[in-house]
Order: sequence, then C-alpha cells, then structure tokens
Amino acid sequence: MQKILIIGAGRSATSLIKYLLEEAKTRDWFVTVADFNLDLAEAKIGQTEKGEAISLNIKDDEARATAISEHDVIISMLPAFMHIIVAKDALKYGKHMVTASYISDEIEAMSEGFKSKDAVFMGEMGLDPGIDHMSAMEKINEIKEAGGTIHTFRSYTGGIIAEESDDNPWHYKFTWNPRNVVLAGQSTAKYLVDGAYTYAPYRRLFKDAKTVDVKGLGDFEMYPNRDSLDYQEIYTLQNTPNLIRGTLRRPGYCQAWNALIELGLTDDTYKIDDSATLTYADWVSAYVRHESGSNVIQKVAARLDLEIDGQIMEQLKWLDLFSNEKIGLEAATPAQILQKLLMQKWTLKPEDKDLIIMQHEFEYEVDGEERKLFSTMHYEGENATDTAMSKLVGLPMGIFTKLLLDGEIKLRGVHIPVSKEVYSKVLRELEQFDVHFKETMLSPVG
Repeated sequence: MQKILIIGAGRSATSLIKYLLEEAKTRDWFVTVADFNLDLAEAKIGQTEKGEAISLNIKDDEARATAISEHDVIISMLPAFMHIIVAKDALKYGKHMVTASYISDEIEAMSEGFKSKDAVFMGEMGLDPGIDHMSAMEKINEIKEAGGTIHTFRSYTGGIIAEESDDNPWHYKFTWNPRNVVLAGQSTAKYLVDGAYTYAPYRRLFKDAKTVDVKGLGDFEMYPNRDSLDYQEIYTLQNTPNLIRGTLRRPGYCQAWNALIELGLTDDTYKIDDSATLTYADWVSAYVRHESGSNVIQKVAARLDLEIDGQIMEQLKWLDLFSNEKIGLEAATPAQILQKLLMQKWTLKPEDKDLIIMQHEFEYEVDGEERKLFSTMHYEGENATDTAMSKLVGLPMGIFTKLLLDGEIKLRGVHIPVSKEVYSKVLRELEQFDVHFKETMLSPVG
C-alpha cells in the first residue's frame, strides 16, 4: 500500500484532500491528514476507509519523524518557513515531498541528497507559483520549437472576489494567507524593460500600478512581483529584453492600499507597546497627530492630500480604521493590527465565490513576422469552502502526487514544475477540471 501524508488541513488543503481521497478509491493508497487541530483534520477527511486524521504538533520531533517515516509521499501545507523542518525528515527517511511554496536556498541545497535517496522534492507546485510555471513553459517551448524568438514575456496572476460576490469598495476579500497580503511587495520588485534592470521600491509599488487588459474580463491593476529576473534562466529567456511577473487586483485597490503604506500601517518591524488598550482611531491618530484637522479623519485626509469624501477616504472609512473598537492585541506590530482588522472586513461569506485570473503575454518574431500572443485563464470558485484558490493550489499537487506514485514521474532531486515531463501531464488533467487557457493572437503586432 502506498501512503500519503498531508501536513496541514487549512483552507488551501480542501481540494487537495478531496482529490487524493477520490483517487484512492481505485488505487492501493492510504491518505493521512495531519494537523495540530484534530477536529479540523477530521472534518476534512470525512468518513472514509481510505484515510484517517491525526493530531500532529510539527514541533514535536519524535511524532513528526514517526509520521513522515511511515509514509511514501509527504505534502506540506504548512507556512513556507516551516517546510524546511519537514524536508529534513523527508530527506533523512528518503521520502518524496511536495509543496506549493517557493523553494528556499536551504532546500535547493538538498537536491543531491534527495537524488541519493531516489526521491524528489517538488516545490512551487500550486497556482502561483505552479500553474503559472507550467502554462508559461509549455507556451515558451511551443514558440521556440516553431522557430520563434521571444522579445517580451509578461505574466500576471490575481486571486480576487468574483463579480457577483463583490460587495465592498475594495473589491477584494481574503482567499489566501492574510499575512502574505498585508506584507505584499515589501521587498523591492525587479524586472526587465528593453534589456535594462528596472526596480520598483515598496514606497512606489502600489502607487505606480499599471493597467492590464485581461482578455474577456476587462481592465485590472497590476503591481510587479518580487524578483522577475530569477525567471530569465528558469524559463530559458536569458536573451529576452522585456520580462515581468505581477499580481492583479480590481481597479481602485492599489491606490487605496498605497494610502495604508503611506500612513505606516503595513510596517511589521516594530511593536505598538500599548496596542491592546488602544482603539483603531487612537492607533491611526498616532501617525497623523501633527496634521491639520479637528479629528482623525480630517488629519488623515490632510496627510494623504485627499478629498475627505473622495473614493480612497471612503475605502479607509469602510475598513473601520477610525472606529472606537479596541484593538485587543498585545504588543502587536502595525501589520498585525491591520491584518486583524482586515480579517473582520475581508472575510468570505459562506456563499461567496472567488475568482482566479492568469494571463501570459508573449511578443515574438517567427518567419520574419512579429506576433503578440495572450494566453488567459480565469476560474471561479463554488463557495467559501470550495474556492478557486483551494482548487488551483491543491489540484496540481494532487495530480503530481498521483503521477509520481503511478511511476510516470522519474525526476529526482529538488525541482519546480518547468519540465515537459511534468507540465504536459499535469496541465492536461487540469483541463478535465475546466482549467483552460484561451489564446488570443495579434499578428502583426499592433
């Protein structure tokens, strides 16, 4: 019997667990879902003879090592910084491991070790990173095989709220790790424009957001991701002069988020000592005390040079930033305070649907003709439990695990899904779940 261990039963694990349990019905598999919260793990596993839920404290070295040693494939759904703990045990016991997170330098250094144990560590096997890698590489290779030379590659992804569930002035709700949203962009973004390195520091990242036409859906705002330069070699685009990866949001989000940055409310580097006893209005007032105005709203508008009844100020008011509610967090950083508030305001209602959008743009020359190709995917969730985010993070990991256990994946060592051996099979099965990329070609470029 082949045994799969999923560590972490949170929101993004839902579709992964469902997929593997369904596949286990026709295979000699057993699926274990481990979480510190046993009730959560039991709720996700349900009633099945093909799996079980266990309580696991990831910091309990003995319990963790025992669980990992007893399984063939380890799927970590833990926060990214905790993967290394699991990876060390997976390497020690020669187990395959899969995650949806970016591969760290420390894990990359384990590649030869995993090879020596005849095991694979597949990272970045979710949505972004994951489906973005696979769909981009498939198209890049197609263009090159047709004799094309790529001059421009742009890739954008967004996890947002579906239009029918969009009921707030930010046009956004959490479908992924809230902390990652609050801290987004705090390292300088790097990308290529006409062959020159281009940098977007945090203080300008959201303010300078660009408009992107997503085919079939209209205009969205885009801010650049961390380091697009890493993808020159990964995507075999070393000679491509224009390269950028970015995140998409609905119009109106980025300028309002920039207001929070300018106020200092996204800072995670220091603590507010008396945060537990302050109200949100007290907290915000501390950043604008010397501005003109008789109350905190007027002072914030003055500090940001905004109309007090303008759109951005209305968005800030809607967040209850100026309320007399107590923060109630001990010695919290500004980012932690903001996150708590946003989690009260940006939570999905049970019937809400989320939306994933992804678009790759290629400008290239083939047979002396300049062409522009858009490859676009959008995918809507069912409700607050079966979200598009959960499906598109979980399904690629589940499909890869099945292919691995079926012997269709021969890779060993540490990898991300940019090889044809992986993407050609995973993308084809994703199509069975209605994950499709629609192509729009402009020829010649206009």
